[in-house]
Amino acid sequence: MEIYALGEGSYSVDGTKKFIPFNPALDNTKDRPGSIFIHVSPFLVKTSNDLILFDTGLGYQNTSGELIIHQHIREAGYEPEDVTLVLMSHLHYDHSGGLVREHNGKLQASFIRAEHVIQKQEWEVAVQGKSSSYHKEIFEALDKTANINLVQGNGVLKDGIRFELSGGHSPYHQVFYLENEGSKCFFGGDELPEPEQLIRKFVAKYDFDGRKAMALREDYGKMAAEERYTCLFYHAKNLSVGNVVYIENAFKVIPLN
Repeated sequence: MEIYALGEGSYSVDGTKKFIPFNPALDNTKDRPGSIFIHVSPFLVKTSNDLILFDTGLGYQNTSGELIIHQHIREAGYEPEDVTLVLMSHLHYDHSGGLVREHNGKLQASFIRAEHVIQKQEWEVAVQGKSSSYHKEIFEALDKTANINLVQGNGVLKDGIRFELSGGHSPYHQVFYLENEGSKCFFGGDELPEPEQLIRKFVAKYDFDGRKAMALREDYGKMAAEERYTCLFYHAKNLSVGNVVYIENAFKVIPLN
Protein backbone atom coordinates (compact mmCIF):
# COMPACT_ATOMS: atom_id res chain seq x y z
CA MET A 1 0.00 0.00 0.00
CA GLU A 2 1.33 3.43 -0.98
CA ILE A 3 -0.02 6.55 0.76
CA TYR A 4 0.36 10.12 -0.50
CA ALA A 5 -0.78 13.23 1.36
CA LEU A 6 -1.96 15.75 -1.24
CA GLY A 7 -1.61 18.89 0.88
CA GLU A 8 -3.48 21.92 -0.46
CA GLY A 9 -2.13 24.39 2.08
CA SER A 10 -3.42 26.45 5.00
CA TYR A 11 -6.48 28.70 5.12
CA SER A 12 -8.38 31.05 7.39
CA VAL A 13 -12.16 30.76 7.60
CA ASP A 14 -14.42 33.43 9.09
CA GLY A 15 -18.18 33.73 9.53
CA THR A 16 -18.68 33.93 5.75
CA LYS A 17 -17.21 30.40 5.47
CA LYS A 18 -14.83 31.58 2.76
CA PHE A 19 -11.44 29.86 2.66
CA ILE A 20 -8.67 32.44 2.36
CA PRO A 21 -5.09 31.21 1.78
CA PHE A 22 -2.93 31.69 4.86
CA ASN A 23 0.84 31.33 5.08
CA PRO A 24 1.78 30.63 8.72
CA ALA A 25 5.35 31.80 8.03
CA LEU A 26 4.31 35.19 6.65
CA ASP A 27 0.76 36.02 7.74
CA ASN A 28 -0.39 37.10 11.20
CA THR A 29 -3.45 35.48 12.75
CA LYS A 30 -4.29 38.78 14.46
CA ASP A 31 -4.94 40.33 11.05
CA ARG A 32 -7.87 37.95 10.58
CA PRO A 33 -10.04 38.39 13.68
CA GLY A 34 -12.86 35.91 14.17
CA SER A 35 -11.24 33.35 11.88
CA ILE A 36 -10.28 29.76 12.46
CA PHE A 37 -7.23 28.36 10.73
CA ILE A 38 -7.20 24.99 9.02
CA HIS A 39 -4.97 22.87 6.83
CA VAL A 40 -6.35 20.79 3.97
CA SER A 41 -4.95 17.47 2.76
CA PRO A 42 -6.79 14.88 0.67
CA PHE A 43 -5.11 11.48 0.36
CA LEU A 44 -4.19 9.18 -2.49
CA VAL A 45 -3.76 5.50 -1.65
CA LYS A 46 -2.52 2.87 -4.11
CA THR A 47 -3.53 -0.71 -3.39
CA SER A 48 -3.03 -3.84 -5.46
CA ASN A 49 -6.41 -3.27 -7.13
CA ASP A 50 -7.29 0.42 -6.91
CA LEU A 51 -6.06 3.99 -6.86
CA ILE A 52 -8.17 5.57 -4.12
CA LEU A 53 -8.78 9.22 -3.33
CA PHE A 54 -10.05 10.11 0.15
CA ASP A 55 -11.96 13.42 -0.13
CA THR A 56 -11.03 16.01 -2.76
CA GLY A 57 -9.99 19.28 -1.14
CA LEU A 58 -11.15 22.76 -2.08
CA GLY A 59 -10.78 22.46 -5.83
CA TYR A 60 -8.41 25.43 -6.05
CA GLN A 61 -6.18 25.87 -9.09
CA ASN A 62 -2.46 26.47 -9.43
CA THR A 63 -1.00 29.36 -11.42
CA SER A 64 -1.33 27.32 -14.62
CA GLY A 65 -5.07 26.84 -14.15
CA GLU A 66 -4.74 23.17 -13.22
CA LEU A 67 -6.48 21.77 -10.15
CA ILE A 68 -3.95 21.57 -7.32
CA ILE A 69 -5.17 18.07 -6.52
CA HIS A 70 -4.54 17.00 -10.14
CA GLN A 71 -1.04 18.49 -9.94
CA HIS A 72 -0.27 16.55 -6.78
CA ILE A 73 -1.60 13.29 -8.19
CA ARG A 74 0.75 13.71 -11.15
CA GLU A 75 3.63 14.50 -8.79
CA ALA A 76 2.89 11.17 -7.07
CA GLY A 77 3.40 9.43 -10.42
CA TYR A 78 -0.21 8.94 -11.54
CA GLU A 79 -2.79 10.65 -13.74
CA PRO A 80 -6.18 11.88 -12.47
CA GLU A 81 -7.78 9.41 -14.88
CA ASP A 82 -6.07 6.58 -13.00
CA VAL A 83 -8.22 7.16 -9.89
CA THR A 84 -10.71 4.30 -9.57
CA LEU A 85 -12.44 5.21 -6.28
CA VAL A 86 -13.29 8.55 -4.69
CA LEU A 87 -14.35 7.86 -1.10
CA MET A 88 -16.11 10.85 0.48
CA SER A 89 -16.37 11.22 4.25
CA HIS A 90 -18.93 14.04 3.78
CA LEU A 91 -19.65 16.86 1.36
CA HIS A 92 -18.72 20.10 3.13
CA TYR A 93 -17.00 22.42 0.68
CA ASP A 94 -13.45 21.98 2.00
CA HIS A 95 -13.78 18.25 1.30
CA SER A 96 -15.82 18.32 -1.92
CA GLY A 97 -14.62 21.33 -3.93
CA GLY A 98 -12.23 19.17 -5.97
CA LEU A 99 -15.00 16.81 -7.09
CA VAL A 100 -15.52 19.00 -10.17
CA ARG A 101 -13.51 21.26 -12.43
CA GLU A 102 -14.36 23.79 -15.09
CA HIS A 103 -14.04 22.62 -18.69
CA ASN A 104 -15.17 24.71 -21.66
CA GLY A 105 -17.13 26.97 -19.37
CA LYS A 106 -18.97 24.16 -17.59
CA LEU A 107 -18.39 22.13 -14.45
CA GLN A 108 -17.70 18.44 -14.89
CA ALA A 109 -16.37 15.60 -12.76
CA SER A 110 -12.66 15.88 -11.95
CA PHE A 111 -12.25 12.08 -11.83
CA ILE A 112 -14.26 10.86 -14.77
CA ARG A 113 -13.40 7.15 -14.51
CA ALA A 114 -13.83 6.82 -10.76
CA GLU A 115 -16.67 5.43 -8.71
CA HIS A 116 -17.71 8.09 -6.18
CA VAL A 117 -18.87 6.63 -2.85
CA ILE A 118 -21.14 8.92 -0.81
CA GLN A 119 -23.66 8.34 1.96
CA LYS A 120 -27.14 8.64 0.38
CA GLN A 121 -28.59 10.94 3.05
CA GLU A 122 -25.48 13.16 3.01
CA TRP A 123 -25.99 13.52 -0.75
CA GLU A 124 -29.66 14.37 -0.30
CA VAL A 125 -28.78 17.12 2.18
CA ALA A 126 -26.00 18.47 -0.02
CA VAL A 127 -28.01 18.73 -3.24
CA GLN A 128 -30.60 20.88 -1.48
CA GLY A 129 -27.91 23.51 -0.91
CA LYS A 130 -29.68 24.98 2.10
CA SER A 131 -26.45 25.33 4.10
CA SER A 132 -23.47 27.44 2.99
CA SER A 133 -21.29 24.45 3.92
CA TYR A 134 -22.57 22.74 0.77
CA HIS A 135 -22.14 24.18 -2.73
CA LYS A 136 -25.13 22.89 -4.70
CA GLU A 137 -23.59 23.53 -8.12
CA ILE A 138 -20.86 20.97 -7.40
CA PHE A 139 -23.34 18.16 -6.86
CA GLU A 140 -25.58 19.13 -9.78
CA ALA A 141 -22.55 18.89 -12.09
CA LEU A 142 -21.30 15.69 -10.47
CA ASP A 143 -24.71 14.08 -10.85
CA LYS A 144 -24.56 14.64 -14.62
CA THR A 145 -20.95 13.64 -15.26
CA ALA A 146 -19.81 11.07 -12.68
CA ASN A 147 -20.40 7.50 -11.57
CA ILE A 148 -21.97 7.92 -8.11
CA ASN A 149 -22.58 5.08 -5.68
CA LEU A 150 -24.93 6.18 -2.90
CA VAL A 151 -24.44 3.85 0.05
CA GLN A 152 -26.43 3.65 3.26
CA GLY A 153 -25.34 2.91 6.82
CA ASN A 154 -22.44 0.51 7.31
CA GLY A 155 -21.19 -1.92 4.74
CA VAL A 156 -18.47 -3.49 2.64
CA LEU A 157 -17.76 -1.69 -0.61
CA LYS A 158 -15.51 -4.46 -1.90
CA ASP A 159 -12.90 -6.83 -0.54
CA GLY A 160 -10.71 -4.88 1.88
CA ILE A 161 -12.78 -1.67 1.92
CA ARG A 162 -15.60 -0.98 4.34
CA PHE A 163 -17.52 2.14 5.30
CA GLU A 164 -19.25 3.11 8.52
CA LEU A 165 -21.92 5.75 9.09
CA SER A 166 -20.59 7.75 12.05
CA GLY A 167 -22.67 10.95 12.22
CA GLY A 168 -20.53 13.01 14.58
CA HIS A 169 -19.23 15.89 12.46
CA SER A 170 -22.25 16.01 10.15
CA PRO A 171 -25.43 13.91 10.52
CA TYR A 172 -24.42 11.51 7.73
CA HIS A 173 -20.64 11.61 7.97
CA GLN A 174 -18.88 8.31 7.23
CA VAL A 175 -15.43 6.84 7.86
CA PHE A 176 -13.46 4.24 5.91
CA TYR A 177 -11.37 1.19 6.80
CA LEU A 178 -8.92 -0.11 4.21
CA GLU A 179 -6.93 -3.36 4.32
CA ASN A 180 -4.62 -4.57 1.58
CA GLU A 181 -1.81 -7.12 1.55
CA GLY A 182 -1.20 -6.92 5.28
CA SER A 183 -1.41 -3.13 5.53
CA LYS A 184 -4.27 -1.16 7.08
CA CYS A 185 -5.32 2.48 6.98
CA PHE A 186 -8.18 4.43 8.49
CA PHE A 187 -9.72 7.64 7.20
CA GLY A 188 -11.82 9.43 9.79
CA GLY A 189 -12.57 12.58 7.80
CA ASP A 190 -13.53 15.39 10.17
CA GLU A 191 -14.07 13.09 13.13
CA LEU A 192 -10.35 12.37 13.35
CA PRO A 193 -8.99 15.40 11.49
CA GLU A 194 -5.65 15.91 13.25
CA PRO A 195 -3.41 14.10 15.75
CA GLU A 196 -3.83 16.83 18.37
CA GLN A 197 -7.50 15.95 18.77
CA LEU A 198 -6.50 12.52 20.03
CA ILE A 199 -4.17 13.99 22.62
CA ARG A 200 -6.59 16.49 24.15
CA LYS A 201 -10.30 15.92 24.70
CA PHE A 202 -12.74 18.68 23.83
CA VAL A 203 -16.18 19.29 22.36
CA ALA A 204 -15.82 21.13 19.04
CA LYS A 205 -18.43 23.74 18.18
CA TYR A 206 -18.13 22.97 14.48
CA ASP A 207 -19.33 19.37 14.93
CA PHE A 208 -22.99 18.44 14.49
CA ASP A 209 -22.81 16.36 17.66
CA GLY A 210 -19.71 17.51 19.52
CA ARG A 211 -19.90 14.99 22.34
CA LYS A 212 -20.40 12.10 19.97
CA ALA A 213 -17.51 13.25 17.79
CA MET A 214 -15.27 13.52 20.87
CA ALA A 215 -16.20 9.97 21.91
CA LEU A 216 -15.63 8.69 18.39
CA ARG A 217 -12.14 10.16 18.31
CA GLU A 218 -11.31 8.19 21.45
CA ASP A 219 -12.75 5.00 19.94
CA TYR A 220 -10.90 5.48 16.66
CA GLY A 221 -7.62 6.13 18.42
CA LYS A 222 -7.87 2.99 20.55
CA MET A 223 -8.91 0.94 17.51
CA ALA A 224 -6.00 2.24 15.46
CA ALA A 225 -3.54 1.47 18.25
CA GLU A 226 -4.88 -2.01 18.97
CA GLU A 227 -5.40 -3.10 15.37
CA ARG A 228 -2.42 -1.24 13.89
CA TYR A 229 -4.23 1.00 11.47
CA THR A 230 -2.31 3.86 9.90
CA CYS A 231 -4.40 7.03 10.27
CA LEU A 232 -4.90 9.71 7.63
CA PHE A 233 -5.41 13.17 9.19
CA TYR A 234 -7.17 15.48 6.72
CA HIS A 235 -6.66 18.75 8.65
CA ALA A 236 -3.25 18.06 10.19
CA LYS A 237 -0.80 20.95 10.37
CA ASN A 238 2.32 18.80 10.12
CA LEU A 239 1.74 15.08 10.70
CA SER A 240 -0.78 13.99 8.06
CA VAL A 241 -0.06 10.25 8.15
CA GLY A 242 0.81 8.39 11.33
CA ASN A 243 0.49 5.37 13.56
CA VAL A 244 -1.23 5.63 16.95
CA VAL A 245 0.17 4.36 20.24
CA TYR A 246 -1.99 4.21 23.40
CA ILE A 247 -0.03 3.88 26.62
CA GLU A 248 -1.12 4.68 30.19
CA ASN A 249 -4.40 6.22 29.03
CA ALA A 250 -2.63 8.62 26.68
CA PHE A 251 -2.32 8.76 22.88
CA LYS A 252 0.80 9.40 20.87
CA VAL A 253 1.01 9.59 17.07
CA ILE A 254 4.18 8.43 15.37
CA PRO A 255 5.01 9.48 11.79
CA LEU A 256 4.77 6.71 9.22
CA ASN A 257 8.25 5.60 8.16
